[in-house]
Amino acid sequence: MTEPEDQNLTERRFYKAEQEASFAEARAHVAPQTEDPAYRLAFLDTDFLLREELRPIRFQLELLKPEMLLEEAGIGSTLVVYGSARIPSPEHVEAVRATAHTPERKKVVERLIEKSKYYEVARELGRLASSCPIVEDGKRQFVVCSGGGPSIMEAANRGATDVGAESLGLNIVLPHEQAPNPYVTPRLSFQFHYFALRKMHFLLRARAVAVFPGGFGTFDELFELLTLVQTGKMKPVPILLYGKEYWNRVVNFDALAEEGVINPNDTDWFHWCETAQEGWRHIVDFYGLECG
Repeated sequence: MTEPEDQNLTERRFYKAEQEASFAEARAHVAPQTEDPAYRLAFLDTDFLLREELRPIRFQLELLKPEMLLEEAGIGSTLVVYGSARIPSPEHVEAVRATAHTPERKKVVERLIEKSKYYEVARELGRLASSCPIVEDGKRQFVVCSGGGPSIMEAANRGATDVGAESLGLNIVLPHEQAPNPYVTPRLSFQFHYFALRKMHFLLRARAVAVFPGGFGTFDELFELLTLVQTGKMKPVPILLYGKEYWNRVVNFDALAEEGVINPNDTDWFHWCETAQEGWRHIVDFYGLECG
């Protein structure tokens, strides 16, 4: 006898993957054939998914998962914050200073401590962006997004938390232990295996990027962003470069132009900043926003 639901023209005819998985797990039949890994459903077989040949599939999964969850969370655009994982927060300055046991190390630590002011700047920038309730097409705009780690990243997420707002953290698996900072919204905390896909997700929704003093990782993120804008692969967005003294000490932008390897006006892609208010004002002016 035909069941009523079978007469529904819009009812799907195939079971969903989770239903098929439950069927497979509920089977009571035990035999050498069913116990062998070859019998597992491919999408439930972790050993199979981790095979070298499956790398393209893992790329696709790592692209799709954050994209789908961010879409479901109503995240329209982000303010991305890059910066060092080593700059101490003001409340941890003395603990960091206590780790310096040689004159050379003391000199390095004091330079890091000098930059602790940027922790508060990043935190305030996170507060400012998160206090501006912009919603377009039903989606939230300028949601704070960081790498999910400590220091400058933590500060940006913390600023959002200060005003009761959600924020993203895009963490990366590393050989040494690390964990998301406690201020990232749990449902918006993602972990990546591939640096390339993590950087792609940073910029897919970015409508402004704030870059604080940092090391190799921050350089990588900054220069990829500048390259994408310079080559026209990405439309211009406000790029806030915090710490002019630091950046001019570690990168000679003028020399690049003098050597002819960049155009003199390529440095116009970024805007020097020192305060959170100055950076947020640049974003507000760039987009003609009504909150500031």
